[in-house]
Amino acid sequence: MSESRPPTAEALDLQPHPEGGWFRQTWAATEVVALPDGRRRPTATLIYFFLPAGAASAWHRVASDETWLAHEGRVLLELGGDGPHPADDGIEQLSVGLDRSAGDVAQALVPAGVWQRTVPTEGDALASCLVSPGFDFDDFELAD
Repeated sequence: MSESRPPTAEALDLQPHPEGGWFRQTWAATEVVALPDGRRRPTATLIYFFLPAGAASAWHRVASDETWLAHEGRVLLELGGDGPHPADDGIEQLSVGLDRSAGDVAQALVPAGVWQRTVPTEGDALASCLVSPGFDFDDFELAD
């Protein structure tokens, strides 16, 4: 990834995300929930996620449900199952965007513990990701 921020990342004050792309948390619920192991998280969090044209994110998963919300462009999201590693076959692909005639969905759910990644597209894409219970990097896993 380039050291300089793309114009959209600059305008929205986004920072590099460890999985790829650019992000900034824009909201965290003030209400807190206790997880089964006793850790505490906001009931939900929200980020901007920007993926420049031709960029992709690495396989990763989070311990909470994540809903993708399209704003501009199209994010091709792949789901690789909930096994110990991303699946080699049977990968589900969702096109998260605003062009329904092209098969886009404006919202897409990635269930807790499911491997996900984005793959390159021809254009820039801006989405938001709502995570519940709220996101914490302690609950984030990158694939080997």
